Amino acid sequence: MRITKINVYQIDLPLHEGTYNWSGGKSVQVFDSTVVAIETDAGVTGHGEVCPLGPVYLPAYAAGARAGIRELAPALIGRDPTQLQKLNGVMDTTLKGHPYAKSALDMACWDILGKVTGQPVCHLLGGRYGDDFVLYRAISQEAPDVMAGKVAGYKAEGYTRFQLKVGADALTDIERIHAVRDKLDPTDVLVADANTGWLMHDAMRVVSAVRDVDVYIEQPCLSYDECLSIRRHTDRPFVLDESVDSLNMLMQGHADRAMDVVNIKISKFGGLTKARQARDLCASMGVAMTIEDSWGGDIITAAISHLAHSTPTDLLFTSTDFNSYVTVDFADGAPQRAGGRLAASTAPGLGVTPLADVLGEVAFEVQ
Repeated sequence: MRITKINVYQIDLPLHEGTYNWSGGKSVQVFDSTVVAIETDAGVTGHGEVCPLGPVYLPAYAAGARAGIRELAPALIGRDPTQLQKLNGVMDTTLKGHPYAKSALDMACWDILGKVTGQPVCHLLGGRYGDDFVLYRAISQEAPDVMAGKVAGYKAEGYTRFQLKVGADALTDIERIHAVRDKLDPTDVLVADANTGWLMHDAMRVVSAVRDVDVYIEQPCLSYDECLSIRRHTDRPFVLDESVDSLNMLMQGHADRAMDVVNIKISKFGGLTKARQARDLCASMGVAMTIEDSWGGDIITAAISHLAHSTPTDLLFTSTDFNSYVTVDFADGAPQRAGGRLAASTAPGLGVTPLADVLGEVAFEVQ
């Protein structure tokens, strides 16, 4: 089997809530997502997606993803898409760094491998654990009472885990955490995610003020060393995200006891192949994980679901369903949440079929 053609599409994904806000005054109203379709000489086509959280979250942006794919695609023509480790080596040789630009291509090849072998991707990633898995809901940064009200609404929909966007003024963030925790049951999970937004003195004020609150502290400061310092000054459970983007950082974080949970974002590592490596390393070290991506629609949600569903249940802290946040459905078969939980498709591959009339015209093609 050989890759014969790669089509690239651009699709806008507006938010149901209108805007998504996080630390430092950052916000997004419409997500710019990129979808790839990899065609083969066997008549099998695989699909992938990459969707950065705007240009100011990680070192990634939507136009850069497409530019990177344009650079990578010619090197993949004629290659066997089912030889995934080898294919990733080709991409790494062709383009140094820029893992997010490789993510959708790798994802599409997993879709092909699943279709060729007649298996859902989660089986290929290690096997399916349980019937479904738990989701979190991200709560966009707003006034404390507004955020508390939204949490109450999502709790009524079946969510039991909430990621609260903080990382602003310390006193307001302390109020946000208390206001939301008061809306939750003792069994509900609350994460205060600063997205690198606090300076160290503000982070210290917050963790001290919430020392008696049942809350996880996520990525309080910009650098790993700053986060490690805060970690050593609090007994609240600790999550790392933005500062962990490689296997080396995972091993360092584990050696330093820097985190209780780590976020594995598919595109941050460069696709399902390398995200699986990170997941399996964490599993071997006994580190709990949130399995997700930067953002996305139906295809990314499907990919997340397969990686999450193939993660041992006791090590899966939570996951997410990004397609429920946006107003555009562009693929049949995409997983849909039920009562705050999600399940990966049992169909071969990722289990999704993009809708040609929604994707629109090809942005560019390589053959």
